Amino acid sequence: MSTRALRHYEDRGLLLPDRTSGGYRDYSEEDVTLVAHIKAMIAAGLGTATIRRYLDCARLGDHGTSLEMCPDLRAELNSIAECLAAKKSELRETERRLNELASTS
Repeated sequence: MSTRALRHYEDRGLLLPDRTSGGYRDYSEEDVTLVAHIKAMIAAGLGTATIRRYLDCARLGDHGTSLEMCPDLRAELNSIAECLAAKKSELRETERRLNELASTS
């Protein structure tokens, strides 16, 4: 994990490590687990603002990080899925039009 990423998580309010008397960050085992949750959620396509709202829903199991669903989180994930579906549809339409142009040349 890069220091840049850790500082970014801290700047976004996702990670709040303790500090030593010398001012250095002191990461606990809980912080390590939290970083794993954050990385998994980012890899799944969630932004830091969404992660901040639902980080408490993250659980570590035998197969890595999972999210405990609550109505608000389910609604947000459904909204993201709908946006992705709309973008896919737009891309398919753009591809169709490009193919149509290419075949008329």
